[in-house]
Parts: sequence; structure tokens; C-alpha cells
Amino acid sequence: MIDIPALMQDMGRRARAAAEPLRLAGAETRTLALISIGKAIRAEAEAILAANRSDLVRARAAGLSPALQDRLALTPERIAAMADAVDTVAAFPDPLGVETARWIRPNGLDIARVRTPLGVLAIIYESRPNVTADAAALCIRSGNVAILRCGSDCQDSALAIHAAAASGLAEAGLPADVVQLVPTPDRAAVGALLTGLDGTIDLLIPRGGKSLVARVQAEARVPVLGHLEGLNHTYVHAAADPAMARDVVLNAKMRRTSVCGATETLLIDRAVAPSLLPAIAGALAAAGCALRGDAEAGAILPTIEAATEADWTTEYLAPILAVKVVAGMDAAIDHVRTHGSGHTDAIVTEDAAAAETFLNAIDSAIVVWNASTQFADGGEFGFGGEIGISTSRLHARGPVGAEQLTSYKYVVRGTGQTRP
Repeated sequence: MIDIPALMQDMGRRARAAAEPLRLAGAETRTLALISIGKAIRAEAEAILAANRSDLVRARAAGLSPALQDRLALTPERIAAMADAVDTVAAFPDPLGVETARWIRPNGLDIARVRTPLGVLAIIYESRPNVTADAAALCIRSGNVAILRCGSDCQDSALAIHAAAASGLAEAGLPADVVQLVPTPDRAAVGALLTGLDGTIDLLIPRGGKSLVARVQAEARVPVLGHLEGLNHTYVHAAADPAMARDVVLNAKMRRTSVCGATETLLIDRAVAPSLLPAIAGALAAAGCALRGDAEAGAILPTIEAATEADWTTEYLAPILAVKVVAGMDAAIDHVRTHGSGHTDAIVTEDAAAAETFLNAIDSAIVVWNASTQFADGGEFGFGGEIGISTSRLHARGPVGAEQLTSYKYVVRGTGQTRP
């Protein structure tokens, strides 16, 4: 029997002890660790795949949904992409010590604002084993120590990936405790993390379903970087280019349905719905997407399943799309404000003024004009990866990469000034 409270307290103490040597390590040392982790992931690909097969066997036996099984599954290509993502973070400019502003006061004081690590981050995630590598890489790049707690469904995969991370840290001469993985699926470990482990945790980052995020936000005794569900919308405006509208909506929904950036509701302007909706719906249906529409959509597409009120607030993470015909811009904006989660929302239009109206009116973390919502990704933003999409309004918002995992301090240089 594992003594969970004792285990977690020990992890917290060791994490805090590792924070100072990591913070003081040079950018070159952190880069070496990341390069070594990428190499280790490639070298251990077969072991990682074997561990993932064990996770998938349990997932199928437990009746995990196809969407969650897709998030869980690793392939040689996905492992290669995981290692490539670590390499990308390694090549990303080191954010620590960077001056974001500097000025001299009339009294001669030289004041600089300089990026510094947040400290110890506890990251709680579900289903996606690649988060183990992403989180480790971004924390090392930003000088933060990480305590990772994966979901029970990806425990074996995460342990195998963590072993590669430990190998990379050792090669760079950094403490193994810079990245720790909770070694048990016992849910009591999550409860322990939410307490902050006697002040050793500086920030909690939940990355998972609505229930996980809600629990963390409700029970945590330390700051939380929130990541709400992706109730994302694509609005096809009256001035949309028909071919662009079809292609963007198809990609936004079907490129990968299990990601948080997938569009879950299509809003289409009443003025163009009769002419554009059949072509968009045909492309979606050909790709295997089921549609659920309101009465006006049903009048245009007689075979569409009738949408219920719940469809406007459901993150399907599956090939299902809700469709609503709206009277115009104001109705589209009102629907997004009422039903959205503040994650990612897009407009397709050739009318620049209309686009700016939408972009200004929608206060989501990411707003998009004439592009797929699936670009809601730190790698696509050039951040070198992400720990998630923050829907919080404090500290960081949108894709959270290495730079967003830093805080700052003020460095004041004087020449003997005293305050009158």
C-alpha cells in the first residue's frame, strides 16, 4: 500500500529543491537537456509503443470512447512528431533573463523588467501521453520544475516517456527531480496536489475534460491556469467566399475531431445558407461527419438530425457538428457570447469591416478570420509547443508556451540614490 500523502509531500520537497539549480542553469544546459530528451524518445520508441499498447488494451476494456482512444493512441509517426516537438522547443529562444522593458528614471535609477521562472508547476492531464513530453520540454525551456500527474488511462505510456525525459536531464547534468511523474493512478494524488503540497507548488495547470478542470478550479489552494472546453464556432458570413467557407469549415471540424481547437458549431448567415450550406454539408458528410441542425438548417437539409438545446453547449470531440442559421452578424455574435467557452471562434468573410466587427466583439482567447479554428495550437503560433490553451484572463491567455510560463522581476540599478 502506497502512502499517498507521504509520497506527494516528498515529491513537492524534491521539486522545490530542484528549482534553484534549474533556474541558475544556463540556456545552453537547458537546450542540451531538451536535445537529449528528443534523442531518447526516438531511441526508446519501441518501448513507448509497447507501453501504449498496454494502455490501449485497458482503455478498450474500460469502454473508453473512440475520441479518447484516439487521444491516447501512439503510432511511430506520433512518437516522431513528439520528439520533433521537443526539438522545436530546444530551438526556441530561451526566455529567461530576457529584458521585456528598460527605462531610466529622472533620478538616474535604471529599471529593467526581466523574465524569470514561475517555479514549480503541477500539471494534471488526461488521455494524451504526448503531454508528458510537451510539458517536460516547455517547463525545462522556461526554467520551471514540473510535477506531472497523467490520467490512469495513459499511465504506462507516460512512464515510458518520462524515462526518456529523465535520461535527457541526466545527460545535461540537471537533477532528475526537475521533471517528476506521479507513479500511481490513485486519485488521492490529485487531491494532494490541489493542496499545494505545503507551499511547494506555485501553479496548477489542469489539461483535460470539463469535470477535471472544474474540480481543480473549485478545490485548488494555489493559483490555477484554466483550460476550459473548446466550444468553438465558425461563422460563415454573408460575404464569405463559397469555396473558402467549405474548405475552412471542413478542416475546422474534421482535420482532427478530438482536439480542443475543433469547431463544434457552424453558424451560417441566413442570406447565403440556401446556396452555401448544401455544399458545406456535402463535404462534411463525405468526410463522415454527422450534422445536427436547427429548424432553418433542417428546411435546407431535410435529412439533417434536429438539434437540441444541449447541442449548442456540447464539446463533441467527435465527427458531429451542430449547425445554426443566423439572421446576421449580431445574431452570430450573440450566439457565441451565450454558448461559447471563450476558447477559439472564427469568421469566414471577404468583408474586412465585418471581420473586424467580429474580431473586436468576440472576447475569446483566440479569434480567427478566414482560417481554421484548428490553428489554435502553440506550435502553429510559433511558440515552440504549448502546455494548453488558457481561457483564463489572468497571467496567460490562449496557447501557453515557454514564454507564457514565465513571470518577471524588476532589476533596479542605482548609483547611491536615496529617497527623499
